[in-house]
Amino acid sequence: MEINQTTVQSLVECLTKTLSPERSIRQPAESFLESIEGNENFSVILLNVIDCDSIEFHVRVSAAVTFKNFVKRNWRIVEDVNKICDKDRNFVKTSIVNLMLKNPEQIQKQLSDAISVIGKEDFPMKWTDLLKEFSTKFLSQDIHIINGVLRTAHSLFKRYRHEFKSQELWTEIKYVLDNFAEPFTKLFIDMMNIANENASNPENLKIIFSSLVLICKVFYSLNYQDLPEHFEDNMNIWMGHFHTLLTIDNKILQTQDDEEAGLLEQVKSQICDNVALYAQKYDEEFSSHLPGFVDAIWNLLVGTGQQVKYDLLVSNAIQFLASVADRNSYRNVFEAPGTLQSICEKVIVPNMHFREADEEMFEDNPEEYIRRDIEGSDVDTRRRAACDLVRSLCRMFEGPVIENFSSYIQAMLQEYSVNPKGNWKSKDAAIYLVTSLAAKGATQRHGITQTSELVNIIDFMKTHVYPDIENPNVNENPVLKADAIKYVMVFRSQLRREALVSCIPGLIRLLTAETQVVHTYAAHALERIFTVKLEDGPAVTKETLSVFVEPLLTNLFALLETTKSAENEYVMKAIMRSFSLLQEKIAPYLSGLLQKLIEKLMQVAKWPKKPHFNHYIFETICVAIRAMCKADTAAVEVFEKGLMPSFQEILQQDVLEFIPYVFQILSLLLELHPAGGGVPDLYIALFPHLLQPVLWERSGNIPALVRLLQAFISVASSQIEGSKLEGLLGIFQKLVASKTNDHEGFYILNTLINTMSKERMEPFIQQIFVLCFRRLTSSKTTKFIKSFLIFMCVFTIKYGANVLIQTVESIQEKMFGMVLEKLFVPNVQKLTDTKEKKICAIGITNILTDAPIMLTNFQAFWGQLLQSLIGLFELPEDSSIPDDEHFIDIEDTPGYQAAYSKLAFSGKSEFDPCANVENPRIYLVKGLQKVSQANPGKLQPLITASLPPQATDFLQQYLNQAGVMLS
Repeated sequence: MEINQTTVQSLVECLTKTLSPERSIRQPAESFLESIEGNENFSVILLNVIDCDSIEFHVRVSAAVTFKNFVKRNWRIVEDVNKICDKDRNFVKTSIVNLMLKNPEQIQKQLSDAISVIGKEDFPMKWTDLLKEFSTKFLSQDIHIINGVLRTAHSLFKRYRHEFKSQELWTEIKYVLDNFAEPFTKLFIDMMNIANENASNPENLKIIFSSLVLICKVFYSLNYQDLPEHFEDNMNIWMGHFHTLLTIDNKILQTQDDEEAGLLEQVKSQICDNVALYAQKYDEEFSSHLPGFVDAIWNLLVGTGQQVKYDLLVSNAIQFLASVADRNSYRNVFEAPGTLQSICEKVIVPNMHFREADEEMFEDNPEEYIRRDIEGSDVDTRRRAACDLVRSLCRMFEGPVIENFSSYIQAMLQEYSVNPKGNWKSKDAAIYLVTSLAAKGATQRHGITQTSELVNIIDFMKTHVYPDIENPNVNENPVLKADAIKYVMVFRSQLRREALVSCIPGLIRLLTAETQVVHTYAAHALERIFTVKLEDGPAVTKETLSVFVEPLLTNLFALLETTKSAENEYVMKAIMRSFSLLQEKIAPYLSGLLQKLIEKLMQVAKWPKKPHFNHYIFETICVAIRAMCKADTAAVEVFEKGLMPSFQEILQQDVLEFIPYVFQILSLLLELHPAGGGVPDLYIALFPHLLQPVLWERSGNIPALVRLLQAFISVASSQIEGSKLEGLLGIFQKLVASKTNDHEGFYILNTLINTMSKERMEPFIQQIFVLCFRRLTSSKTTKFIKSFLIFMCVFTIKYGANVLIQTVESIQEKMFGMVLEKLFVPNVQKLTDTKEKKICAIGITNILTDAPIMLTNFQAFWGQLLQSLIGLFELPEDSSIPDDEHFIDIEDTPGYQAAYSKLAFSGKSEFDPCANVENPRIYLVKGLQKVSQANPGKLQPLITASLPPQATDFLQQYLNQAGVMLS
């Protein structure tokens, strides 16, 4: 691409179109940008657009977002494929920091993220002057520039919080500390001094505190992995200023907004995080500072109001106390008389209560309320922090804590009983305490698995929970109904079958509640109850549920027609689970329900914005197909007729998010046709399109496309010939060249070998092996070796060991000996999958017993191969990986799109080329018996000379088990 006004203008027009709400305008523009991003100067022109003040600001922001995504997709070099030329890379690195610093915050943030991505790949070795540039900017005295640098440093260093420890990580952090820690500490001191000087200047003070927020965040990242020597040496400076900042109460920094946290709250909140980190990980070095922070944070908690703007601060402050309470060395802090009661009374209980702000979120922002409450993303809420503190205290002082809370719970329930209408929040707090604190062990799948002595779970449900679920007025006391449903959901594994089943009618009725939180919780609770397994079997069977089928499905599908829950993922998942449990009992309702599912699918296809909801639609369709076609194979045609028009439209409209799902369901439908019986013409018409390169360029499509091609090969092998077969082998060639997708190529190849006749494959066989050996020579990985071994064994089972040996020898004389020595013998024990082990065991047995040439030309390897096979049977799996091997993490590969989600209910017909063999060990010794009979007196000496004693003992056990003797 040339850098000129015409190119820039063209790119601006395209970026403008990507902001259009119309899919027909937006998607072609997005596709065009993706198609040209590999061109030289693409990134340079994007940066020019960002830097051009005459271009509308929203377009420049779009260019910044596009640039960030371009960097995410393309900066990393994988498999020696460099998608950005070196000239462009150098230009980006030399200009991006200054460009970021001169732009407004909205653009700064995007470019800062891009720097972080580039830094992950190039910093520090290929970007050695970055930290020097940062330190120089600290001296600029322009706080806007300093904040830009700090924001970028935060973006660059925050990955240290979650990366696994390694020598490479230590080396990088040491480099950062050596070059950055000292000027960073000096900057902090300077900022504190400037803050003091500007204590009465509102405008300056706010900018300074925005810097202090970022400084505190960077401090956390640099100290997360280990306590650096620099910060240990300067702990008095840092902790002294942190304590000062925690106790500041400057009226200038207070905001009038009750919702949005101000800069002072942000600084204090991050400091609570920082000192909690030190209390947890560096308690010995930090111990002298701890009492001062406990006092400061306690006073902060007691003196902070209930406004939403303080939520994160209060949450982090409580988490600090929890981190202290969790450590035996700090036990004395909480042992003073009255301390536990004071914590319960002044910190925990006040932060458990349902506030006006929570009520507003419940009514006005139900999705956020649900996200926080049942999805576990309430990490930064007061309630979650208070629960964590109680759990920490319980580990040290369970008896006194339980005693305290039991009395609080009884008191709150008593308040409610006196005035249910006016004191409903007391019951809410009581149920929340029980739901949160009675749990000692939990899993996402099973809910609570272990409870404390706080209350009797079953009695509490009968007395205080069940009445709210049974209340015929579904719209009365919605918060208490949500609490009751959540209680059932949380303790489902602790409740008896009759208790769970008795809740089903009430939960089905609650699906009609107007409040989104209530009907969402009801759907979620039903879905979870349907998965509960008790000691004597499922809690709910299809027979139990069959009496509720009509109201259950009617109420669930009715929710999809409402504005509030038109794309409610919990409702869709409940439909899926109901279909899965009921199986053939959905048959009377399926015709109408399938049409509703298809209509909903086409609605969301116009703008797919709820990935979980979309996933569950396709899962539900899969469940319906499997349930109906299991009972009546003719139903396949009914589904094909109903689904194909919609699927064709999705493919024609190129709905990227849905295409992998469509391929998986087409695979399922194809696999339900009898093997070898041919398939309808509509599939054959689709086949050429599946080989188009553009489909295979999207990595998210590859697993689903491979699955579909395998289904084609298995079911319609007679209809795949000539150019179709060559096209399939072309796909194999493309995939096998990739470290990321080579195993997918072997899936296709193994299906071809297993399905096609030798005559049809023969013209291509030698070239297939040549391709595999070339890949082996150029870039050997453990994954490729395992896939290649499995393929050779599938080949042997299908065509015979002699054909395998002849094919390899035709490429190069005596090459098969090298294959045995370098591939089979050292690597067969690396196989992990049970079916793959069996395939290789049968394939190796055939090589040992069906090829006479093995006892003449390759006798030196015969015993080694037999020993490896016995090792495959008896020795632990070899999970070692060569030190120099590079494994590709697919999420980090260029062009990766997280678009493929496997449909759990789509199944897959896995081929088994050795299904007729029940016991591979018996198969081995019977094969050896035939060889022994054909070569009297030859085999036993060879075995004795080749096998070590332990392997000989195992072989003798197989012989005894089969009743076989070798001559």
